Amino acid sequence: MQILRRNLTAYGFLCAALACFTVFAWYPMVREFILSFQKTDLINEPIWVGLDNFVTAFQDPAFGEAWLNTLEFTFLALVCGYAVPFVVALVLNELRHARAYLRFVVYLPVMLPPIVAVLLFRWFYDPGPGLFNQVLDAFGLPPLAWLDSSSTALISLVIVSTWMNMGSATLIYLAALQNIPPELYEAAELDGAGIWKRIRHVTIPQTRLILLLMLMLQIVATMQVFIEPYMLTGGGPENATVTVAYLMFQNAFTLQDYGSAGALGMMLMIVLLVFAAFQLRLTREDKA
Repeated sequence: MQILRRNLTAYGFLCAALACFTVFAWYPMVREFILSFQKTDLINEPIWVGLDNFVTAFQDPAFGEAWLNTLEFTFLALVCGYAVPFVVALVLNELRHARAYLRFVVYLPVMLPPIVAVLLFRWFYDPGPGLFNQVLDAFGLPPLAWLDSSSTALISLVIVSTWMNMGSATLIYLAALQNIPPELYEAAELDGAGIWKRIRHVTIPQTRLILLLMLMLQIVATMQVFIEPYMLTGGGPENATVTVAYLMFQNAFTLQDYGSAGALGMMLMIVLLVFAAFQLRLTREDKA
């Protein structure tokens, strides 16, 4: 009887989780799939239009720019947001004092609501009294139009995204580093390996699966970037920060074209699914 009660409790928690996934994840995906083949205003009866929404999405002048910006943002975010947390985790793992305090400091931006963090960086990037330009002025350097120039706007968004999200990645890397047997480092030191060789031949191989998993998660997350361009640049200047997710929002809630927004969402989902399948295959081969 006790086993039955325990199993019922476990199934109760599982059903609650499945209900949340159904309502907030699976249903929206199915609904988006249906919308991508319909012309609707969400009030009157929808009209099935086949692939017309996909054709409309392709013919949008901002379509190519949105995909290029999304891919560029993903690449830059990986350079910063994938490598920087790993380096920070390596440094934290070597510290013997104040490690708990520094972990808290690194994770603190994650605990801030994204809107708060973005508004904080809006002040940092302010061309007048903004913090970053004040720092440049202190070093005798000219100010930058961080969000008002097409050459700096996208990398400015990458900096915001990296600062907001690096805490979680750092703690995951740190947990993986702490699971590496110290005997491996001791053997490497006895063989005369320096810090770089220990990282190359011990640390990276031992954390390979975590690195591959985090690579997949980071690409999936960064290709769906929306909050940063929406709050900081509105897709500008000159469409330099229009992303696929932001273009979906524009089509749906500004142009009221829910069909083409759904089509864009399906394209993005297919791209991410193909990448995830490729990444999972690499992970499976690595385990084998």
